[in-house]
Amino acid sequence: MNDYEVQPNRTTPDGPAGAARALRCSWFVLAAWTSGVAISKVGGMSASPIIAPVIALVAWTHVMWFWMYATRIPAIFAAKLKLDPNVPKGELMATLPPRVRWKADNYNHLFEQPTLFYAVALALAVVGQGGGHNPTLAWAYVGLRVAHSLLQALWNNINARFALFVLSSFTLMIMTFNAARAVF
Repeated sequence: MNDYEVQPNRTTPDGPAGAARALRCSWFVLAAWTSGVAISKVGGMSASPIIAPVIALVAWTHVMWFWMYATRIPAIFAAKLKLDPNVPKGELMATLPPRVRWKADNYNHLFEQPTLFYAVALALAVVGQGGGHNPTLAWAYVGLRVAHSLLQALWNNINARFALFVLSSFTLMIMTFNAARAVF
């Protein structure tokens, strides 16, 4: 048996070691962007400070993509699954262990509400409101989404996830209000 096979009373590769790797990776992603200058130069133009958290969340989505496939592909091989295009969507992947599926679930979630974040943050940048307290709100949103990802991918406590989701939603609502106030 290898590390990816489901065994009773045995941690999967996403146990404590996986959690430590994910936390180190998320720290690197967030530290890389939070240590930057408030306004950076891009091709001779000043970039709005709100762009950095947008790029950070996109980068985090890529981290989740790698993590998803780093756990999913070995689990597929370990389970000796035959990938059949005639099997209904999701039915085949439902046979994988929950800890493997949680990463894919979170990756999909990063294409739901965060798309509104991208639109609002870019709108704030375009209308010249990407400074002030809006970048702080954007970084708070990114931090909450990263925390949500780690929680879902490693522990998947639904009540705790919901609390993070609500906090990130309120943060996004404040950003939306700020954008609407600037536009209307």
